[in-house]
Amino acid sequence: MSIFERYLSLWIALAMLAGIAIGSVAPALVAAVAAAEVASVNLVVAVLIWAMVYPMMVGVDPGSLRDVVKQPRGLAITLAVNWLIKPFTMAALAVLFFEGLFADLIAPADAQQYIAGLILLGAAPCTAMVFVWSQLTRGDESYTLLQVSVNDVVMVFAFAPIVAFLLGVTDIAVPWQTLVLSVVLFVALPLAAGVWTRRRLGSAARIDAFRDRVKPWSVVGLIATVVILFGLQGQVILDRPQVIALIAVPILLQSYGIFALAYAAAWALRVPHRIAAPCALIGTSNFFELAVAVAISLFGLNSGAALATVVGVLVEVPVMLSLVALANRTRARFA
Repeated sequence: MSIFERYLSLWIALAMLAGIAIGSVAPALVAAVAAAEVASVNLVVAVLIWAMVYPMMVGVDPGSLRDVVKQPRGLAITLAVNWLIKPFTMAALAVLFFEGLFADLIAPADAQQYIAGLILLGAAPCTAMVFVWSQLTRGDESYTLLQVSVNDVVMVFAFAPIVAFLLGVTDIAVPWQTLVLSVVLFVALPLAAGVWTRRRLGSAARIDAFRDRVKPWSVVGLIATVVILFGLQGQVILDRPQVIALIAVPILLQSYGIFALAYAAAWALRVPHRIAAPCALIGTSNFFELAVAVAISLFGLNSGAALATVVGVLVEVPVMLSLVALANRTRARFA
């Protein structure tokens, strides 16, 4: 690993501080970036995430996709954790903290909004950033693609009913444009570009050499994305630090708990590490574009629910980096 990659956590911390500073001293610039948005998907962030995902997609061998279905345990763990456990544990933690432990610190109406936002986060597993986390743990590119693709299909049918059940509402308008656009931008297009690149390069040696050259740009894209995300929310962080800290508590417990559950299950079932690490990370990460879009459509732009989904964005990168480090340190424990 280069020094740049070895101290990635330090650069991310500096990027977070830089983003908050930019959001405070250059609000016009931040507003211009925020305005570049289609269906709740920020196009500037989308380009950077695309750059992060593309190097991994170059490693996806279309011919190997036939073989990944022969290893169903990793996929079964991902589906069970994401759709049978994660939404309900997030709802339980939200209620525990905002109707119980934090009841004296938060107004009841605000507490219900924060609970709603956390439920939306818990019901939306990651689509894009998980490719980055998989690459950082040397995950199996083809299997990660399969896991994300199956999750996206399940999300189309399961997201609205689960959210409606947990929120106690009868009419959830799923922002299909956000869902479809995100899948196209973060899965379909990078995959097509990766397949085309493999065909142009031809040999395995040339493919590996090309991936080594473009891999650093994936890390650069990650850092730039963090700067923008924290820049967009910099004023919120400065104006409401206590509320953000309170919302972050159940998100942190959920993230580490879900990872531990999925990772332990993968170890117990003797799933190879290159599958186990992405398998656990998919459930830990969130599809924040979808969660934010639904929160805004249901409760409004300035609602507590929208704020809670935004806190999920802010917490995710540091949490996921710590879990990537843990997964890499425990690689030898897997068969």
